[in-house]
Amino acid sequence: MLLQQFRSFYVRHFPNDMEHAIDMFSIFGGLGWEIDIDEPVEELLIKHILDNYGHLYNEISLLTLGDTHYHKLLSALAISDRRLPSAFKRAHLSSAKGGMAINYLEKSGILEIETSREEAPSKEYPKQKLKREVLRHRISPKMRFTAPFLRFWFYFVAPHAHQIEEGNYDGVLQRFTERYHSYTSLVFEELSNLFLIHLNQKDIIIDYGSYWDRQVEIDILAHTYNGRTIVGECKWTNHKINKKELTKLLEKCERTDIKADVIALFSKRGFSNELLSLKNEQLQLYSADDFERLVSNLTQDDLIKGFSRP
Repeated sequence: MLLQQFRSFYVRHFPNDMEHAIDMFSIFGGLGWEIDIDEPVEELLIKHILDNYGHLYNEISLLTLGDTHYHKLLSALAISDRRLPSAFKRAHLSSAKGGMAINYLEKSGILEIETSREEAPSKEYPKQKLKREVLRHRISPKMRFTAPFLRFWFYFVAPHAHQIEEGNYDGVLQRFTERYHSYTSLVFEELSNLFLIHLNQKDIIIDYGSYWDRQVEIDILAHTYNGRTIVGECKWTNHKINKKELTKLLEKCERTDIKADVIALFSKRGFSNELLSLKNEQLQLYSADDFERLVSNLTQDDLIKGFSRP
C-alpha cells in the first residue's frame, strides 16, 4: 500500500524533485489531496491540515470511533520507538486494554504489525544463569501506520488539539520546525525497504523490514530466495554519508551475529568519495535521486482515494 501511495503522490506532484517528494509525502501521503508544491511547507500545513482540522478530525474519528484510548495509543506509537510495551506505557494502557485497541486499529486499517525477528536468549550450557536484564527483556513487535498522513496527524497535530481548535497554531508549527527532519527519517526507511525489493527482481526478497533487539537496531534486514542476507541503514540527513556509517553497521552485524552478503546504504544527499570508491556488488549505495525507479510503470490500480475534501 505504501508503495502505491508514494507512486501516485510522486507522479501527481513531483515530476523532477525526488527529495522534496519524500519530504512532502511524509506529511500528505495517503491524504489524496492536490498540493501546490510551490508554496512553503508551513503554509501548506496551515492551508491543508490546520485550517481543515475539524473536518479531518471527524474523518479520523470515523476510523477510531472517537475512542480516547485509541487516540492516546496512536499518539504514543507515532512519537515513540513503535514497540508495543513502550507505547502502552506512554498511553497509560494495560497490556489487555492495549491489546484490544491494537486489534481494532489493525482491523480498521490504521495500523499494521511489524514482527520482530529477534530470537529468544538461549543457554550455552544447561546450568548457565542468564543475566537479569536478559531475562526481563521481552521480545515485542512494532506497529507502523498504513499512511504517512495518519502518523503525521498523531505525531504533530493531535498533541496540540486544544490550541488548534482555538485558532492558535504556534505550538504545532514550532514542534514541526524542531522535529520534522527526524520525523521524515522513518518514511525514508520504509521506502528504502520497498526500493530494495524493487531492485532485487532476479533474486526475490522473501522477507524484509527493520531488525531490533535488546541492544541493537538495524534499519534493513532482508533475506532473498537464494539465501542471501542484505542489511542496510538509511540516513535522512543534509550531509553525505561517510565510511564511519559503514563501520557502525558492520559492528552491529558483529554484535548480533548477522552475516551480511550485501550491505545497502540509503542516503538523502549521497556519499563521500571514500565510500563511493568502495562501491561494488557487496556494497550498494543509493541516494534519494535513485528512488525514481520506484515510480516507474504506474498503473491505475496504484492510485488512492484518500480522504474526502471538505
